[in-house]
Amino acid sequence: MPGSGATADPAGTAGTAGNAAKARKAGKSRTPVWARKSTLVLLITLLALAAFGTTTQTWITATLDPNQVGQAAATQSAIQVQGSKAATTVTALALVALAGGLAAAIAGRIARWVITAIIALASAGVVAAAATVLADPLAAAQGTIAGATGISGSQAHVELTPFPVLAVVAGCLLALAALVILPASRYWKTRTKYDAAGAAGTVAAAGPVDEIDSWDRLSRGEDPT
Repeated sequence: MPGSGATADPAGTAGTAGNAAKARKAGKSRTPVWARKSTLVLLITLLALAAFGTTTQTWITATLDPNQVGQAAATQSAIQVQGSKAATTVTALALVALAGGLAAAIAGRIARWVITAIIALASAGVVAAAATVLADPLAAAQGTIAGATGISGSQAHVELTPFPVLAVVAGCLLALAALVILPASRYWKTRTKYDAAGAAGTVAAAGPVDEIDSWDRLSRGEDPT
């Protein structure tokens, strides 16, 4: 019949759309648990918060030498040194890693490489700062001791709590989680309008363009007609 070649096939269009939906659903179901965006972002968030949380706790207990500090030790015989004082950079670096993990959820492919590097470097900084405290706790406590007694370079007996070790563990796990972003992101759906341009073109080719699609394409500078 004349013009039959130009007639749209509703059944064929519906079938194509249905197949595409099934393919998307199948792809989602094949995503490994470790590669799910929600799982990985939640893991990075918890590890960053764990590293941050250790700094609110006591890292070092310093017992002063009365023979050196005299009367100053009468009221400050034992000084509690928080992690935020012993390793000041851990707090800031943990917040950087936390922001990076949240940003990775909406970042594009190239931005994820940058974010991964930032989180990995922040994690390395957390580990290095906490390890420095473990290596020389007296030096890490000197600032707090001087502030409490007014005497710098005081000798004291120092004891470490488990929190510096926990900070090291959290930093190491945070670095590993950051490195997982790159292979896991291959399973993630694109969220930015620039990354989704190709996908939008595929959807438009598979079926008719409605008003919402037209506005989306106009916002990208495309002509939907």
